Amino acid sequence: MAHYGMVIDETKCVGCYACRVACQNQNNLRAHEAYNHLEEREYGTFPDYTREFLPVQCQHCDNPPCVHVCPTGASIKRPDGVVLVIINDCIGCKYCIAACPYNVRIIKNEGYVEKCRFCIEFVEKGIEPACMTTCMTGVRLFGDLDDPDSEISRYIARNRHRLRQFKGELNTRPRIYYRKG
Repeated sequence: MAHYGMVIDETKCVGCYACRVACQNQNNLRAHEAYNHLEEREYGTFPDYTREFLPVQCQHCDNPPCVHVCPTGASIKRPDGVVLVIINDCIGCKYCIAACPYNVRIIKNEGYVEKCRFCIEFVEKGIEPACMTTCMTGVRLFGDLDDPDSEISRYIARNRHRLRQFKGELNTRPRIYYRKG
């Protein structure tokens, strides 16, 4: 069985928000709702100034705190590594929102919690997640982390020394790897 993950190359992100808009459109989100966001960081002082963007979304952790705290079992981790919310089981208690160190879950007006699903309905049909298909600079790479011949596995093997996991020190074991310049 596949175990999905993603690489996000921070060096390529220009802050255009196409990934966010694609996700909002795919998931029928309101303008103020987003499953992914960009953290903007500024370094230095003029004239030696740098601005970077860090795309952040559900990290689909191998040790997901959101799943551990859910009292109804609505937050689940599938065998393929994708963390989901079963909306019919969600009571909107927000424990998972409080437990998530990445601040990527939202409460819908209908009262349930939702988040990035890696567009699993696309992936199961062999289509890339929406955030990838609209990125003009190729920031994201998605695929099966357990397949040594997959593009993502080969990329990780070649660039292991340049990759990090966002808030990896929290032992959530994220399935998203970031490449920083």
